[in-house]
Amino acid sequence: MVSTRSWRNGSDAERDFPVDRVSDLVADEDAFVWIDYTDPSAADLEQVEEELGIHALAVEDAVEHGQRPKLDRYRDSLFLVVYDVHGRDAEGELVTREVKAFVTKRALVTIHGADVDIAAVERRLASNSDMAEHGVPWLVWALLDAVVDHATAVVEQIGQDIDALEDDLFEHGDPREQQIQRRSFRLRKALGVLRRQVVPTKDSVASLLHGDAETIVNGIRPYFRDVEDHLVSIADSVDQLRDAVGSVLDTNLNLASNRQNTVMKKVTSWAAIIAIPTAITGFFGQNVTFPGEGHWSGLFASLALIIVTSLVLYRSFKHRDWL
Repeated sequence: MVSTRSWRNGSDAERDFPVDRVSDLVADEDAFVWIDYTDPSAADLEQVEEELGIHALAVEDAVEHGQRPKLDRYRDSLFLVVYDVHGRDAEGELVTREVKAFVTKRALVTIHGADVDIAAVERRLASNSDMAEHGVPWLVWALLDAVVDHATAVVEQIGQDIDALEDDLFEHGDPREQQIQRRSFRLRKALGVLRRQVVPTKDSVASLLHGDAETIVNGIRPYFRDVEDHLVSIADSVDQLRDAVGSVLDTNLNLASNRQNTVMKKVTSWAAIIAIPTAITGFFGQNVTFPGEGHWSGLFASLALIIVTSLVLYRSFKHRDWL
């Protein structure tokens, strides 16, 4: 599926025109176009290659899935790969969608799957229509700004989840160790995906700002700087949150070790309490004469000794907080 739009002199001109008209439209210096493909075939991209003179290697990369985030420069065009973040699924896995784009002087061609929120880009174009005079850089900015906003929202949500995880560590003295470890590893995995697929876009935007796109004039350059600042903030947040998740895991292990030590102290204390009566009853069970042998007084004496020594040990261990 493909949708097309064109602008002329900073105003919306046409929509849904055939792709074979693109070369005629971009021949006008006052016009620029946006071609948006959803799951295109190789033949569709070959048509764009003919209309806009896209390099064959860029078209080859656009067909292949799983490209790394990058900005490749060719003689007359740029090839951009970014990842749009769609939050996390029910299992806590981060959901990302690959978006590719050909950027020429008067055309932007976007390529993505059906589940990419391209409407977010259209909303930015509609709310910033006064910037249409900047041409294709305006379209590129809208795409990057939508991607960055989605990533920022996900990073903020992960930060809130980590805060909740830290609170659960000490909730009611029972942190549910396995559950916290599972949640921690899922958050750390999500942050790893952000680090691999979103953070590198910062370098692509920096390249755009520093010479890879001469058409980014001063009027729209601050908007690209704003996108770059957001990406720098995302990169810093990802590193900080990874450290926070690592701290949660370390704290959880320390708490587990402390709980184990506490249990061992309690077991040892109870064993000591039980050992004394065992020793006394074992002693009185020997075939030797002892005070009260064969009389009730001997039984009462042994029971009293058991109870007194057990209470003394109990109070001593309780005072040391071993029980």
